[in-house]
Amino acid sequence: MPKYIIERDIPNAGALTAQDLQGISQKSCGVLNGMGTKIQWLESYVTNDKVYCVYIAPDEATIREHAEQGGFPANRISQIRTMIDPTTAE
Repeated sequence: MPKYIIERDIPNAGALTAQDLQGISQKSCGVLNGMGTKIQWLESYVTNDKVYCVYIAPDEATIREHAEQGGFPANRISQIRTMIDPTTAE
């Protein structure tokens, strides 16, 4: 199944408290549970004004459905084509 990076514009995301992040995570997981096994959240990275999330899903429409149901922005959705790391140089 394809893997995606979702860029979410969230002003002051870096200032969200642990409690805020827990609430957002709980909301996301609740929506995911309702959607079944066709979508999976792997991890997210919080920066000053954005959150970057990595998901596995059959298509971009499923990612958008999750965002709409959860009330989360999904400003940019990009399918990951391949991964590289330092061992790629070997």
